[in-house]
Amino acid sequence: MRPAPLRDILVPLLAGAAALVVVHSLGRFAFPPLLPHLLADGLLNLEQGARVATWNYIGYLLGALLALALTVPSRLQRGLALALLVNAFSTLAHGFTDNHLALLWLRLINGVGNGVVFVLAPALLLEWLSARGRAGLSGLVYFGFAAGMLVANWLANAPANWLSGPSRWLPMAALALPLALASAWLLARLEATPPKVNQANAPSSRLFDRASTPLFLAYAGAGLGYILPMTFLPTLAIEHLPAGHALIAGTWRWTAIACMGGILLWNYLGARLGDLPVLRATYAAQALGAAAPLIWPGAVGVTLCAVLIGGSFVGTVLLTQRVARAFQPHQGPRLSAALIALYSVGQLAGPWLAELWLARGGTLTQSFAFGAAALVWGLLWASLTPSLRNTR
Repeated sequence: MRPAPLRDILVPLLAGAAALVVVHSLGRFAFPPLLPHLLADGLLNLEQGARVATWNYIGYLLGALLALALTVPSRLQRGLALALLVNAFSTLAHGFTDNHLALLWLRLINGVGNGVVFVLAPALLLEWLSARGRAGLSGLVYFGFAAGMLVANWLANAPANWLSGPSRWLPMAALALPLALASAWLLARLEATPPKVNQANAPSSRLFDRASTPLFLAYAGAGLGYILPMTFLPTLAIEHLPAGHALIAGTWRWTAIACMGGILLWNYLGARLGDLPVLRATYAAQALGAAAPLIWPGAVGVTLCAVLIGGSFVGTVLLTQRVARAFQPHQGPRLSAALIALYSVGQLAGPWLAELWLARGGTLTQSFAFGAAALVWGLLWASLTPSLRNTR
């Protein structure tokens, strides 16, 4: 099959990237750069911040599970559009309440929309691109989310002196709403046809088999391992650095820049060297990044954590999705939903463990040991995942 020309796939890629900006950059990852300001405003304390993050991740898990029921073609695009709009409007609602319980519920709802979209948008695009011989470009959909992290950092810090409390969320919503509407309309026009299956020799519908089980176990470690740095890194910088240090406001900017570069790097290396061996390298890089603040306290550890975690965690996501689909191409969207549900279980545990550790007198830096251990676990299981040629 001759690959589709780049001009024909650019708009769908941009639409998918915009969807991830809405739910993941502005809905979820606006919270880390906003958290130091919300702490300073007295809207939250650190333990409450961990709890608010946990509720968002519970919603993400529920959304990923809901996406399992929406992966059939008749439901996928309508479910995707509705989840996008729910997420964007819940981001807007954050700007109008200082009630802690209301904020918990809003973060839950926001997480549900995020989980659905983060499963369905990349899965839809992967199927659509695969049908056009362009599966190797599927990882580029995540580039928009990485660029959106940079925008979210700016929206959190640029108006910091003239916004306070809940109103700090309003710049995020002002961008999320139009992007959600445009993305929902464009993605609704795509049609993804699943690979044809020979019914006389139909493959198994089991998600867990000899090839995929180690991949799933590794991915659970990835979820727990990345989430502590990606939730608390700007707050960690306050713990490590003197007041007024440039990295306190700049940590998230470096994380976002590393994420953009990492997506291009890992997507390219996976296409050239093979997705599975490159996937293992992303786990090693993240493990070192999570451990860096423990090994090198101060600016060096914070910077390494930002660059290595920020530059590698999306690589783990996009490469795992491609490896999984290579194992089971007949159920790509369903497999994506199951993987992200498991990922979200791991990331749900991260803020909860941090909250428990803080309540017992531990420090935020010490809690990063949980993330480093989880990523070593992920590296171990990724190393035990067989290559595609060994599964046949």
